[in-house]
Amino acid sequence: MAAPSTAVRSMARDASVDEVCAALDAEGVVILEEFADEQTLRGLWADLEPRFEAQEWGEEGFIGNRTRRVCSLFAKTMHSATLIKERRFYGAAEYFLRRPVSTWINDERIELTPSMQVGFGQGIQIWPGETVQGLHRDDVVHLNRHPGPETRLVVMVALSDFTAENGGTWVVPGSHRWDDDRGPKLEEAVPTQMAAGSAVAWLGSTFHCGGPNNSGGPRTGVAFGLDSANVRQEENQYLAVPLEVVRQYPEDIQRLLGYDVAPPFLGYVELADPHDLLHGQREQLGMAGLLNVR
Repeated sequence: MAAPSTAVRSMARDASVDEVCAALDAEGVVILEEFADEQTLRGLWADLEPRFEAQEWGEEGFIGNRTRRVCSLFAKTMHSATLIKERRFYGAAEYFLRRPVSTWINDERIELTPSMQVGFGQGIQIWPGETVQGLHRDDVVHLNRHPGPETRLVVMVALSDFTAENGGTWVVPGSHRWDDDRGPKLEEAVPTQMAAGSAVAWLGSTFHCGGPNNSGGPRTGVAFGLDSANVRQEENQYLAVPLEVVRQYPEDIQRLLGYDVAPPFLGYVELADPHDLLHGQREQLGMAGLLNVR
């Protein structure tokens, strides 16, 4: 079955975060042009191409019988940090995921702002002969109800050109506004078409799927999810990324991998910040630290 030819909206490299957020708010999906530069693309291919070549096919329909997946990307390419912190994507994630919540402690009303964490990092290579994946929402891992607060923003970075013929991700624009009684139909989906180095970002509540590959070669991309730090990570980063690799990343990436205290006090160890323990320190947090009011 061929997908409709309607194009997903694209935003140029110099687009503001506000413009990207407006597009995501309206459609639930947006293409971010020139997301990764040539040096980053070359580095990603150097790190991941041998791993794709060594990877077995998926064993069931949803994972893909003609699809190769490379997981634990933060353990396998340091370029993951560059992609996850790309200005437009990271800024949009902050807008959708870091919305303050107020609560009471005795007679004092305080405001807590959620932090963020990496939900998953995965390379996805769709080969000729692959069929269309089932349409789904990525926030299903959080058992979200819709409409409701967003808990995830996903980005798929194209390492090769994405086309309607080679399995460019299919998305259903506007489906982030649907309630849970409305299911998606394949004829409502639109193929993502973009050059290598560009990316498509979608909200966790947006229906999407891997497209069928009817071309003569594979379609390769890397996908990352940024989540609210108050839900469990889909991919267990504590086991996926060895500590010696975690310590090579800067502090902001270490905290995104989960070595942080999420407001109000999720993730502490013996009342201490896990990031300090990561570096052999142990200073007990006071109430202000545990509440992480900022």
